[in-house]
Amino acid sequence: FTDISGFKEMMKDETRAVHALERLNQIGYDALLNNIGINGFFVSDAGILFAKDNNDTIGRKLGQLLKAVEYINRNMLRDNIMLTTSIAYGQFSYNQRIEFQGIEKNPIYGQAYVSAFLDNENGKHKIQPGQCRIIIRNFEEVELTLLLNDFSHRLIKKGSYYNFYWMVDTPNEIEDFEKEYNDSYNLKYSGMLKALKRN
Repeated sequence: FTDISGFKEMMKDETRAVHALERLNQIGYDALLNNIGINGFFVSDAGILFAKDNNDTIGRKLGQLLKAVEYINRNMLRDNIMLTTSIAYGQFSYNQRIEFQGIEKNPIYGQAYVSAFLDNENGKHKIQPGQCRIIIRNFEEVELTLLLNDFSHRLIKKGSYYNFYWMVDTPNEIEDFEKEYNDSYNLKYSGMLKALKRN
């Protein structure tokens, strides 16, 4: 489950909000078009990506999903748009049904969707703009670090999650990124304090 960070605030500027939605839909479409094995759909400011049940290993499916997530995040960032992404493992069902012309009914079922959605909305540790994390729960029968050969150098375990550092190319960059990200987050509060004290 991925969505645009700060979209409610963006909606105050209709032009900016519409542009963000158009970009998410186009970039999401491109990511799925070029990533065989990953499916998805986009509604308003959110996207739901999933891997179909086929003969691929769980690690291969997850690797394909991470490639799509990286592609979408990097391209959205070019338009100064940040996303939050939560990934869960488990059963998922999406049924596309057309009731009659003009009305569509597309039910979504499964613990994987519920887990990812709830984590993104109000996880135990609030997900921050630009972050992508994998919820470890339900991956118990597999060892993520063994499955993700291509991505293990950009995955860091933090509590009940693996954070996926899509924005770096090597593990050496993670520490510098974390420091810079945390410094910028703290500066936001320094600015608020300064404004409050001055006024």
